[in-house]
Amino acid sequence: RLAADFGARRAEPLYCSVDPERHRRTADPICWDLGYLGTYSSDRQATLDALLLEPARRMPDRRFVVAGSQFPSETVWPSNVDRIEHLPPADHASFYSRQRYTLNVTRSSMIAAGWSPSVRLFEAAACGTAIISDRWTGLDSFFPTATINTAGQAEEVIDILSSQPDRVRLAMAKRARATILAAHTSAERAREFVSLLARPGSARPALD
Repeated sequence: RLAADFGARRAEPLYCSVDPERHRRTADPICWDLGYLGTYSSDRQATLDALLLEPARRMPDRRFVVAGSQFPSETVWPSNVDRIEHLPPADHASFYSRQRYTLNVTRSSMIAAGWSPSVRLFEAAACGTAIISDRWTGLDSFFPTATINTAGQAEEVIDILSSQPDRVRLAMAKRARATILAAHTSAERAREFVSLLARPGSARPALD
């Protein structure tokens, strides 16, 4: 669109990144089977309901958590879903480290565009937490199949939570962390940015 609609001579993607010094596994014990971090968004709510709240209703012996503000007061939370209204960035690593799995839910505009990962995906992976994500075009460009679980309905999430062995979960999380540390740290993104600027065609146009 930058090229076709706005006449950009050159358009390059520069994705978000993660600071591995801030996002790394902590010593906190796991206390939730599945968690989610994000403010309320009407276009994400149906997916959050399908992939977290409905599994919570069907799995009353498991623990879930939703951290984020602006959820409507009339939202009905299952009794086994803990709520955290505000989670400061400094607490994100601890939050992810206390989950067996974390849920990623993508906004509809990002799904429509494709290849639009949330920084939350990178944060969770850097903390060594296994991820369950909704599906969208381009996800496998950032997280190959062996590094992430995907789901589109409650039954798939329930099957992952109840049937996936811990050794598989931990192996996937380890591979995801290695992927992020290799390609999506802030230092790597800075090198990528400098490299883009150094390519032919990056020079600023001469002024008249």
